[in-house]
Amino acid sequence: MSNSADKLRALGLAVIQTENQAIATLQDRIGDAFVQACEFMLKSQGRIVVIGMGKSGHIGSKIAATLASTGSPAFFVHPGEASHGDLGMITPKDVVLALSNSGETEEILVILPLIKRLNIPLISLTGNKHSSLAKAATVNIDVSVEKEACPLGLAPTSSTTAALVMGDALAIALLEAKGFNAEDFARSHPGGKLGRRLLLLVRDIMHTGDEIPIIPTTATLRDALIEMTRKSLGMTTIVDKGRHVVGIFTDGDLRRALDKQVDIHSTITEVMTTSSKTITANCLAVDALTIMQTYQITVLLVVETEQTLIGVLHMHDLLRARVV
Repeated sequence: MSNSADKLRALGLAVIQTENQAIATLQDRIGDAFVQACEFMLKSQGRIVVIGMGKSGHIGSKIAATLASTGSPAFFVHPGEASHGDLGMITPKDVVLALSNSGETEEILVILPLIKRLNIPLISLTGNKHSSLAKAATVNIDVSVEKEACPLGLAPTSSTTAALVMGDALAIALLEAKGFNAEDFARSHPGGKLGRRLLLLVRDIMHTGDEIPIIPTTATLRDALIEMTRKSLGMTTIVDKGRHVVGIFTDGDLRRALDKQVDIHSTITEVMTTSSKTITANCLAVDALTIMQTYQITVLLVVETEQTLIGVLHMHDLLRARVV
C-alpha cells in the first residue's frame, strides 16, 4: 500500500512539474505579438469573440468569462455552431481570439474566410506557429509546450494550461491598461461577496421609521425596556425633541443597571451610554462592519448632520446581507 501511495504521489508531482515548466516557458512569449494582441483588443469598439474546439473550447470559454468579468466585453462562440448560423454574432467591430493547439482545427479553418471577409483582427493562440491558423492570424501568440503531462502524450494537459495562463495574461494586461478597479469588478459581480462589500450601502439595509427603537430623554428605564422588547434589537436610542442623538441604552447597560439595583422608574438619562458610535447612511456596509469589529459592538446609529437620527444598523443586518 505504501509503495502504491508513493507512486501516486510521484505521478502527481511529475504532472505539476511538467505543467510548471510549460508555464515558465511562456515568460519568453510575452513579446511584440502579445503587445499587438492587447492593442487590437483595446482599440476594439465591439467585443472579443473567443472560439475553440474540444478542450481548447473549454479553455476559450473560461478566457471569455475572465475577459468579460475584468472589463473587456467578450463571449465564446463554438466554431462548429458558427458555420451553421452563429457566425452572425460576430460584427465588423469585434476582435476574434481563436484557440487551437495544432492550429489545424478543421471547424476553425472552415470559418476563417468568413472572419477575413469581415476584415477584423484575428488573434490566435496556437502550439504551432507554422500552422494554417497561425499564418492566417493577424497576430499569433505561441503557446507551444515541450510535452504534455499525459504520459501517452495524447490528452491535452500542459497545452491547455499554457493557453489558459496566456489568456489570463491578456485579460489582466487589458484590465490594468483600462484602469479597471475593484469597484468596477464589483459592479459586474453584484451577487458575489466582493460586490456586496463594495456596493452595499448602510442605507440599503438599515432599520428606519417605526423599526427604530427610540425614546425621549424624559423616558424611564421601564419605558426603555418596553421599547427594546417591541423592536427586538437589544437596544434603544435616546433622542431630544429635535431627534438629535443623546445616548443609547443596550442589553449591556441593562445588566449593569440591574447589578447596581437601579430603580426601574429611574430616568433613562441616568443609566444610558452617551458615547454611542454613529455612521452615515451613504457609508459602505463593510465600513460599518469594521467599526463594529474595532469597538466590539453590535449596533450603530445612523445619523445625518448634527447627529440627527435616521436609522439603526445591527450586526444581524450585515449577516443577513452576507457582508460578513
